[in-house]
This record gives sequence, C-alpha cells and structure tokens, in this order.
Amino acid sequence: MPATVDQAQPGILAALAPLGRSLTFRLHGQNPQAALTRLRDNFAADWGVVGLGAPLVHALDQHVAGLRPFPPLEGLGCAAPSSQQAMWILLRGSDRSSLFERTAQLVELLGDALVLEDALDTFRYRDNRDLTGYEDGTENPTDAAAIAAALVAEGVGRQGSSFVAVQRWIHDLPRFRGFPVEQRDASIGRRISDNEEIEDAPESAHAKRAAQESFTPEAYMVRHSMPWDNGKQQGTEFIAYGESSDRFENVLRRMLGLEDGVVDALFSFSHPVTGGYYWCPPLQNGRLDLRSIGF
Repeated sequence: MPATVDQAQPGILAALAPLGRSLTFRLHGQNPQAALTRLRDNFAADWGVVGLGAPLVHALDQHVAGLRPFPPLEGLGCAAPSSQQAMWILLRGSDRSSLFERTAQLVELLGDALVLEDALDTFRYRDNRDLTGYEDGTENPTDAAAIAAALVAEGVGRQGSSFVAVQRWIHDLPRFRGFPVEQRDASIGRRISDNEEIEDAPESAHAKRAAQESFTPEAYMVRHSMPWDNGKQQGTEFIAYGESSDRFENVLRRMLGLEDGVVDALFSFSHPVTGGYYWCPPLQNGRLDLRSIGF
C-alpha cells in the first residue's frame, strides 16, 4: 500500500459507513491551540474524518497552501451559498449510540474555543442510493485513481492530506416524483432502471454537467455523499475529497451555468443551503499530524 494511503485519515477512502454525523464548529474567541492539541491527542482515526477550515488556520496565524474559504457563487437563477466554519468533522458509525457518545466527547475536548454550530445525522440509503432512488457515486475513481484524486501526494505534514468540499442540499422530493419517469431520467442523465448513462440526454443532465473527465484538467474526486432526513425535509450531505479544492469548484461553476450558460437540472428540484472547504490533515503514528500548522 502506498505511503500516502497509510498517512491519510482512513475515512477518506473507506466505503460509506451505515451512519454518519456531519458536525461543524465555529470559533468562539478563545485561543484554539489547546483545543486542537486535545483533539490531536484523543481523536481516534476510526471515529471519522477531521477537516480544518481557513478561519481556524488563520486564527493560529498559520497557512495551509490551497486552503481557502468556500466562495458564495450565483448562477443563472440558482446559487451556492457559503456557510464556512472553522472545523468540520464527519463521524462514522454503525449505531447512533456511538455517534451520540463521540459527539459529546468532541464537544468536551474542544471546550469554549470551538463551539458546535450544526449537527446533521446521515445514513446510507439502500445500496448507496440518493433519496431520489438513483445510485450515487457511480463515477467515483477506485484504487490508484482514487488515491491520486483525493490525496495530496507529497510534502512533510501534507502527504496523505485531502481537501474536502461539504454542501448540504435540500431536495423537493414531491416535485421530483411528480416528473414523468423520462424527465427524471433526463434530469439525472441516467436511467433509474439500470443506472446506464443516457447518451442523448440533454446538456443540462447532471451526469453531463458533472462529468469529471470532461474538465481540463480532469476533475475526479472521491464523493462520499450521504442522504439525510429530519421528517420535514430531506436531501443530501454532499461530501467530496480532492487533492485540491479546484476540482470541486470547477464542477460547481459549470453546474451553476457559469461556464456555458447551461444550468444543471439538479437545480430544478434541489438546492444547496451550506458550503464549506476544509483541509483534512494526514496522520502520524495514528494521530492527526498538525505539523503544517505549527504543532
């Protein structure tokens, strides 16, 4: 196994866990150094994935090359807002008891310096499907291609790290289910019956808008999106890991119609309400390696 993989937080490349909890934390005026030290010394790699945001790195008077705040973007009748926070943590698990207990541990570890701002429970739906019923992550790279797409290849304190984009999308499922089957397939760009891509799908089809191989350079990412549902609203917590944030941002700009004026059909029944970029540090001896930010 390449050294890059050994140094990466395992949740970046691992298969989706049955359950997840997406957490964001905001700075609260205290010096975050002690809180980060406690997190480094106590966060077990199998708990999930830790991502550091630009506000946190700047508060430490440090710099991570390639890390920037998520930019709010407006497209043609659609938008991608920013809700950039200081830290994002994705907890992975197979039961809600462990997610509950680990959330409480994190809140205690981070203390008054980093305060829990938002928490969302996610789950794996059927055989890795979106709540629309369509398979999700079909074009994810695998093996060596996944490593190259998701992980930073070199650099002391950087090798094995990753940049993650996190967006919460709200689906209007009644509206989507009201579309004729042909329109649903055309919106996604795949047939729900066999998951095959539709060659003559309209240019607005999501599969065409987000075709990772159609960008220069190619925009392959490891996407680990997970559905969520609170009884009143439903959607997707979009999570995509890349060796830089440029891959995701290039795809998003095209989806918004900023590249060629064609808006992704996804916006006809769904819209994002959050957006954040985070740097997921590598591991050293099984613990978060924070040497790049002065630890």
